Amino acid sequence: MAHIIVVGNEKGGAGKSTVSMHVATALARMGHRIGTLDLDLRQQTLGRYIANRREFLTKERLDLPTPDYAELPAIAPGDLQPGQNADDQALGRAVEAMHEACDFILIDCPGSHTRLSQLAHAMSDTLITPLNDSFIDFDLLAHVDGEGEEIIGPSVYSEMVWSARQMRSEAGMNPIDWVVVRNRLGTTAMINKEKMQRAIDKLAKRIGFRPAPGFSERVVFRELFPRGLTLLDLRDIGVTSLSMSNLAARQELRELIKALNLPGVSPDF
Repeated sequence: MAHIIVVGNEKGGAGKSTVSMHVATALARMGHRIGTLDLDLRQQTLGRYIANRREFLTKERLDLPTPDYAELPAIAPGDLQPGQNADDQALGRAVEAMHEACDFILIDCPGSHTRLSQLAHAMSDTLITPLNDSFIDFDLLAHVDGEGEEIIGPSVYSEMVWSARQMRSEAGMNPIDWVVVRNRLGTTAMINKEKMQRAIDKLAKRIGFRPAPGFSERVVFRELFPRGLTLLDLRDIGVTSLSMSNLAARQELRELIKALNLPGVSPDF
């Protein structure tokens, strides 16, 4: 059965779709069969990313590894049994259709609390939560005091993840491997960055996640989106000399893939 990776939090602008596309493409390039779903039914950023990729590859007559992508099926009211929910049925059918054909299924969630997102979290074997490196975004995980030193209590998102873990436990499923990815890390040792590190480490032990480094803020991500490309594709499209920024970004992706520790995935690629 496919290993389900869910990329989610309840805050926009944290880089969920960038992480989703790069992780999915990295797995595809490593020879793994990967299917993707985008539960942000309004924005559909991951869906547009993959559509852009297919259009570009067709136009340029290139054949690069590309994640499969599926839309959620429409559920007619007449197809529902008493007590069934259309969102539950749509996601369940989409995942079931991919399970046997894929090694991994990656689900990109919206930056808000929805029933689809809640259900996806309960399905996740690996949960990736991108987090911008600031206390504004840290509030997604927990509330802290005015000095940013003491954790007052968990956030509603952390409670939702805890609820998803309880559902899996009651169903006899393996626990969720929760990885919090710190995006847009500063390049200098600022006081705020050090406070964030202490708060992340303290909270990781308290509510049970693994912190991992993510992506720095780089223009290249915005430049690649219209063509549906990732950092791993640059040499394949004729970019023979990578800038220091691009090389650093590729290394960040390698470190992220290693940190995820996905089953059957080599740490070196």
